[in-house]
Amino acid sequence: MSAAVKELHSYRKYWAARFGTAPFLPMSRAEMEQLGWDSCDVIIVTGDAYVDHPSFGMAIMGRLLEAQGFRVGIIAQPDWQSAEPFKQLGKPNLFFGITAGNMDSMVNRYTSDKRIRSDDAYTPGGEGGKRPDRSVVVYAQRAREAFKDVPVVIGGIEASLRRIAHFDYWSEKVRRSVLLDAKADLLVFGNAERQIIEIAHRLAAGTPISEITDLRGTAFVRKKAAEGVIEIDSTTVDTPGKLNPPVDPYMVPGGESGETPVNAAGTSAPSGVSPLSPPGTMARRVKSEDRERSVIRMPSFEAVSSDPVLYAHASRILHLESNPGNARALVQRHGEQDLWLNPPPIPLTTKDMDFVYELPFARVPHPSYGNAEIPAYKMIKFSIAIQRGCFGGCTFCSITEHEGRIIQNRSEASVLREIEKIRDTVPGFTGVISDLGGPTANMYRIACKSRDIEKACRKPSCVFPGICPNLNTDHSALIQLYRKARALPGVKKILIASGVRYDLAIESPEYVKELATHHVGGYLKIAPEAIGEGPLSKMMKPGVGTYYKFKELFDKYSKLAGKEQYLIPYFIAAHPGTTDEDMLELALWLKKNGFRADQVQAFLPSPMATATAMYHTLKNPLRRVTRDSEEVTIPKGLKQRRLHKAFLRYHDPHNWPVLREALRRMGRADLIGNGKHQLIPSYQPAGTGGAEEGARKPQRGAPARPFKTQHTGLPKVPAIRRKGRDGSR
Repeated sequence: MSAAVKELHSYRKYWAARFGTAPFLPMSRAEMEQLGWDSCDVIIVTGDAYVDHPSFGMAIMGRLLEAQGFRVGIIAQPDWQSAEPFKQLGKPNLFFGITAGNMDSMVNRYTSDKRIRSDDAYTPGGEGGKRPDRSVVVYAQRAREAFKDVPVVIGGIEASLRRIAHFDYWSEKVRRSVLLDAKADLLVFGNAERQIIEIAHRLAAGTPISEITDLRGTAFVRKKAAEGVIEIDSTTVDTPGKLNPPVDPYMVPGGESGETPVNAAGTSAPSGVSPLSPPGTMARRVKSEDRERSVIRMPSFEAVSSDPVLYAHASRILHLESNPGNARALVQRHGEQDLWLNPPPIPLTTKDMDFVYELPFARVPHPSYGNAEIPAYKMIKFSIAIQRGCFGGCTFCSITEHEGRIIQNRSEASVLREIEKIRDTVPGFTGVISDLGGPTANMYRIACKSRDIEKACRKPSCVFPGICPNLNTDHSALIQLYRKARALPGVKKILIASGVRYDLAIESPEYVKELATHHVGGYLKIAPEAIGEGPLSKMMKPGVGTYYKFKELFDKYSKLAGKEQYLIPYFIAAHPGTTDEDMLELALWLKKNGFRADQVQAFLPSPMATATAMYHTLKNPLRRVTRDSEEVTIPKGLKQRRLHKAFLRYHDPHNWPVLREALRRMGRADLIGNGKHQLIPSYQPAGTGGAEEGARKPQRGAPARPFKTQHTGLPKVPAIRRKGRDGSR
């Protein structure tokens, strides 16, 4: 694998740079002709409407390739019933780039209960049904039908999270790598700027795509064994031998200094391990000097499909081999061929991040959409990304698996320039920046204190079970950015809408003060997700005590600022590790604190997530996986999942019948009644779920309007779809 890292702007531009910058990347032959083009070098096919804004992946990739001198066309939300729409821009000279869009197509179309959604935020007018299920597979196959000899490269979050054999929630089975199903030539995973530029320049120089096998952040298929590599056998759960001599004590979760080194499966390295095997053969361990040419052979697709324990083992390997500083290539057999996954891409430098986000985006939808509103664009129209990545490692979340856990930061000057550009050029700007953040609000410029430790670390989270002592939690750079941003002429307010990582925030009371005083519009959304130790330990989230510490600081500084502001906590129903008793405890906590959720989020097992491995296998890949290792409680089945959602909406009369039944079964019938200490009343309003208990009007003193909030001044918790956690915004 190539370890060399080039700056994104350092490539010699392709000859087509003479055509200059397009006002919008063309979506029709007529637009191409206006630009003087006879063909496109690259055509990007996307499941989203084309919005020329840095929050949309196709816009970033298109503008980035344009900056390299390539002519890029966009085919957005094509009719996939035939190959004809994929011919509308002609034959691309270099390759087709295929993406489902900013959101996984299955998450986009189906709810966690597998019901079809009626809308699509990434489509003009919010209209649903404008993209196929498993869009990457369908689009790639249609592109191949249109032009058989054109290379097909797939990427985006849908491809990224399906790069290996993965459990598919919608079909309830393990599916092959999407690279094989799509019949594509190459898959790029993670943030793809480095890979996509290199692929384009190599193809333009005449390199066959079959020979591009050394790029980090790519996956491809090999039909013959690779030469000159050492394969480390990790195809079973009891494979001996360590994978990597540790540099620091954080090699695996829970590791302590002096602990026996373990391999990717979590098994101990025995004494007397045989010396290095000859190149091209299987080995149990390798010397440090041979590390660069070693790869890990995972259990095959057939093995993980038939054996849930091996699936959990493979998931553990994948997540332990995710740090760009020490990750090795992974190999997984699919039938008669090998799927080869190179290590993750090297994170972008600040200079590269500035280059990407200051490309000449129009920052508005393509003119062909007319006045049609694209809901996702409306949400991010005046928002600015200041960072990428997340080191939280939440097991249900897609961010770390896609963007990585090394935070990639923009410079302060670049962010301020973007605010000024929005102020001066974006229609409808009223002086309010709707968000200044990223996957999280407050990881800007936070990193490990030691680069050497960071490169060697194998922990999936820097903040669980507690904040790592090697993590620098200084928020001063972010505070300074906030202050300079709101001081810009024409800027009235800078809101923070990204999720605040409150366990980090309490390490910097000054940050909480800055946030509460200047950057909250009355309500601040945060995500405890659960309060019980069982689910929290499987989520890798902090305990509820951390929430209380943050709330104390937030309330204190809100009061000092003379503002009445509230925290809006979000919770997940039916997450692995959650029992009915955990949900009951949470419902009682919600009632005690006066929270009433308008809508709730149920756990959705997105591909490749650690929590999804728990859901499918009943095993906990956060620990050593063996045949008799820890089993996880999984709320499965529609009935139990709906019960857990009902506990979160304890105040809704439609849920009272099922809650009464559950409370009696759990031996907690004492919580049924009209007292303040009880969870739900004994009466049932007519037309709200049946005539149980002899439907009647509430007694004197009972709540007459069950949907009205009883906590003074606190409204119902609004329904807001959070970004990133399930392969979506």
